[in-house]
Amino acid sequence: MTNADRLKNLLEREMIPDIEAAIDELFATIDKSKNATTSQKEDLEEMREMRTECFAIVEELGRGELESDEIDDLLEGLVDSKTDEDA
Repeated sequence: MTNADRLKNLLEREMIPDIEAAIDELFATIDKSKNATTSQKEDLEEMREMRTECFAIVEELGRGELESDEIDDLLEGLVDSKTDEDA
């Protein structure tokens, strides 16, 4: 399996679903309180941007637009962030 495949799998199977779950949880919290705080609005916007970036990377991978060093850097960064999250 290439690093491009690993990156695509990480994004599609872990990162995007995790971000979407966090967005859903935030919406549920906002719905319960009937009003979003400024912090919640900022968090929601940040999560939406992250999700959009993840989808864009998957599309770029599909079109072969990323160089191998870019793929390696992205994969390393995402694995590190995922590891920090789990710790």
